Amino acid sequence: MAKADLFGDSLWDAYSNKVTTLMNNPQHQGEIFQEDVDKRGNKLIVADFGAESCGDAVRLYWEVDPKTDTIIDSKFKSFGCGTAIASSDVMTQLCIGKTVQEAVKITNIDVEMALRDDPDTPAVPPQKMHCSVMAYDVIKKAAGMYLGVDSESFEEEIIVCECARVSLKTVQEVIRLNDLTTVEQITDYTKAGGFCKSCIKPGGHEAREYYLVDILADVRREMDEEKMKAAADAGAKGDFETMTLVQQIKAIDAVIDESVRQYLVMDGGNMEVIDIKTNDENIDVYIRYLGACNGCASSTTGTLYAIESTLKEKLSKKVRVLPI
Repeated sequence: MAKADLFGDSLWDAYSNKVTTLMNNPQHQGEIFQEDVDKRGNKLIVADFGAESCGDAVRLYWEVDPKTDTIIDSKFKSFGCGTAIASSDVMTQLCIGKTVQEAVKITNIDVEMALRDDPDTPAVPPQKMHCSVMAYDVIKKAAGMYLGVDSESFEEEIIVCECARVSLKTVQEVIRLNDLTTVEQITDYTKAGGFCKSCIKPGGHEAREYYLVDILADVRREMDEEKMKAAADAGAKGDFETMTLVQQIKAIDAVIDESVRQYLVMDGGNMEVIDIKTNDENIDVYIRYLGACNGCASSTTGTLYAIESTLKEKLSKKVRVLPI
């Protein structure tokens, strides 16, 4: 039966071509047998990992050269959905040719990114992101078996969600990569917060060091700051005059934050942009002084000149600053 008969077109479109191809035609599915490995003087590692949350499981085979710790061949068996098969297949491919120590550094983000058709489009629907997390976990288990250590000793990341084993770095990268704006979206993409919910916000049955609501707020703030700086940089390259009003305000705020505001605050004042009006000759920026700047004699002379000069230099020669 064709997959288009199993899924609606909109759901089908949410999977990359790589994923849909590997669902039906995995390249590394199978077994590696002990007798074959013994003939080559290598070591066989067989690791199992199951995700209780969804019932999927994967078995990973490594043939390792003990002289160099290099994984010379790898196979898998997946007991789960098509996405688990595709994720496991890519995970297996990423292991081949690496040392065990290098393979441990493969993350679920690496697996998902390798499944994308292009860098900016997610490979799978958000509810299927946990399949790549399972692939990440079975690698750690295999490495622990080979090196004779607890697999958790490889965990260098801060774990935000213990239930789904999702790290702080993963949450931060998923927010950035997919421009997420809600905790519900984070849960869809990573499964973090989808079980006991203690990691979502304070007040759950177990106190956490990091909460999804705070991580989301921090990353979104950083993203906004980066966008404003990019807008300011674009303005410095002569693009300010073609920006939208919102982009112009963000660009002005970015320049003010970088070059002016700290001096105003030191004197107990501040300022805000009220409006921007453009004509053929000028870009009039209307500002309001706050705090000690309001009514200060310098607000219409030296301070005003400094603000206007900075905006002219970094954004556009047409800028004219008008206090109201």
